[in-house]
Amino acid sequence: MKTKIMILFSVLLLLAPLSPYAEKKSPVEKLDNLSNEALQMVKLHRYSDARKLLDYFSEQFLAAAGQDRPFTMDELRIITVSHNHAVEAAVSASMDHDERMNRITQFRLVIDAVSSTHQPLWAELEGPIMNVFMDVKEAAGMGDNIRFEENLDSFLALYNVIHPSMKIDLTPEQVQRIDARINFLDHYRSQVLAKPSSQKELDAIEGDLKKIFDQMTEDEADPSLWWVIISTGSLIILTLSYVGWRKYKGDREKLQNRKKERKY
Repeated sequence: MKTKIMILFSVLLLLAPLSPYAEKKSPVEKLDNLSNEALQMVKLHRYSDARKLLDYFSEQFLAAAGQDRPFTMDELRIITVSHNHAVEAAVSASMDHDERMNRITQFRLVIDAVSSTHQPLWAELEGPIMNVFMDVKEAAGMGDNIRFEENLDSFLALYNVIHPSMKIDLTPEQVQRIDARINFLDHYRSQVLAKPSSQKELDAIEGDLKKIFDQMTEDEADPSLWWVIISTGSLIILTLSYVGWRKYKGDREKLQNRKKERKY
């Protein structure tokens, strides 16, 4: 586990400086670059620098509104909310690094969804999302409660990261449909495990996810964006892998403690 984390972290550090600045950027493209710079700062635990970038982003965002292209009301609302969450991640004294990373990554993906004219960055996370969800289905089928809870939490964390970006690129009906299914799965976890018939809901969620990703991956991504796709995608995988491993370790310790208490 530690070796994999170090390898991924090294790859991220090598990819970070590759941001293309040589050509002149539009106001929206500059906002996209700023969001990526803020992500890199939080990744390196440079929270004060991230805050400065986010403050500068706010200034540039106000200047860009209406200049390059007008933002829709939904875009303005989603950008504002995700930016506020990112600022909280940069300034909070109590928030752990994992939560900071989730928030700033969410913000990064939102700005990419608004600025991209090709395949959005969040759609490139199809592999990690579907892999985690298949682990959820497998654990449910086996009746493995601990593994089911662990993988479901990881899936929900990753889904929450891309959710605001989905609302930019998908219709409200599409988002509401899959949200309803995922909320059911989250709130009725025990029922899904206890009743095999309820596990059909997992098949429905899988189908909806595949339709969404198939829809968003019809166009090829701009080659110049691949460095961003690899960097951000690896970053999210790294974060969720560590969080999932830590939660699994904690669950195992709790289980062992309960067994010891029963002996006495």
